[in-house]
Amino acid sequence: MADTKPEDTMIITLADGEVHIALMPDVAPGHVERMKTLVKDRAYDGIAFHRVIDGFMAQTGDVEHGGPDGNPGRAGTGGSQYPDLKAEFSKVPFERGTVGMARSQMPNSANSQFFIMFEQGSFLNGQYTVFGQVTKGMEHVDKIKRGAGQSGSVTDPDRMVTVRMGDEV
Repeated sequence: MADTKPEDTMIITLADGEVHIALMPDVAPGHVERMKTLVKDRAYDGIAFHRVIDGFMAQTGDVEHGGPDGNPGRAGTGGSQYPDLKAEFSKVPFERGTVGMARSQMPNSANSQFFIMFEQGSFLNGQYTVFGQVTKGMEHVDKIKRGAGQSGSVTDPDRMVTVRMGDEV
């Protein structure tokens, strides 16, 4: 992936280091705009990786329930103060480091939750919106605490310490 402009680079600080994500405004403009809005709102600071499945993905972004003062029993069921987004499916494949939007069974239900792929997941192609790709720090993503069972629910989860846009740091 070519160099990304700072305003299109999302930087997630984890306990082990920084993860840089190149956003794809040409692929999913509505989703990228939402991410930028939530990052500028500081909505993702302290939010848990509530669903982490080894060999698949790490999911986070429940700004309603996933924070330190949220309801961990409900993590993964909430969104943000903003309305749900219309799907922006594309031909961009889900590969290692791909960042996609989580949603319910309804295609137009993505809001604030997103996931980072540990491995390729071609079964997601064309079914979920891709909006970014990890360009630096995937080794830190690999260290995120895994969940249990098929759901990947995490007890005492790792969290995003801070999330900023590249033009803010």
